[in-house]
Amino acid sequence: MKDLKILGVIPSRYGSTRFPAKPLSDICGKPMVWYVYQQAKKVKGLSDVVVATDDERIVDVCKKYDMNVIMTSNRHKTPNDRVWEVSTKIDADIYVCINGDEPLIEPKVIERSFPEEGDELEYFYSNVITTIENPVEVVDPTNIKAVVNAKGDAMWASRSPIPFPKGSMQFKYKKIVGVAAFSKKALQFYVDTPRSQLEFAEELDLYRFLENGKTVKLKEIECHTLSVDTPKDLEKVREVIASRK
Repeated sequence: MKDLKILGVIPSRYGSTRFPAKPLSDICGKPMVWYVYQQAKKVKGLSDVVVATDDERIVDVCKKYDMNVIMTSNRHKTPNDRVWEVSTKIDADIYVCINGDEPLIEPKVIERSFPEEGDELEYFYSNVITTIENPVEVVDPTNIKAVVNAKGDAMWASRSPIPFPKGSMQFKYKKIVGVAAFSKKALQFYVDTPRSQLEFAEELDLYRFLENGKTVKLKEIECHTLSVDTPKDLEKVREVIASRK
């Protein structure tokens, strides 16, 4: 949509327990966060892109590579919390949270999260989804599966395979891709609303909205994604990027 100020935010935490210093992982001579930033800069419609971090080492690397960066609290529990803090410091209509562990993300995926004609702008929250082509991904708990209603809104989401194929196997499972877009009002709702036991159980903050009757738009696109959750994933990404050089 025209005349909207849309800010791309890349949350980058240094102290991950599963993969420490992941944003600075070397990929063919550049840190991973650099690749995410470069892909985000290609997106038409973003007014700017900023890395939001809690660590001076990431700040130093961002400055070295001329990337916009902002220091945020080290107390945030989720990337959305970090994006909310950015929203209190940088004014925009929409904030797009771009996962810092997707160095191969396609610009069109980020663009797909944007509001469209007819979407409510004061309260807006969207996730991008794509069809799962590899059956193994259906049972992989790192992939969030989602069910969409006829209006394109989220009905439910889970790390488990949903729906369960009791009556038919003729069903295309959808997974959530690492991009979400928020208005300020949606981000404020997120930080003002406590986590439920259900959210704690699945470690899935989408529940915070769904359990409270909030609309979550699911914007579908055909794409291939490769998140870096493990060192093995990192090796795959290195191979892909090396093959492009």
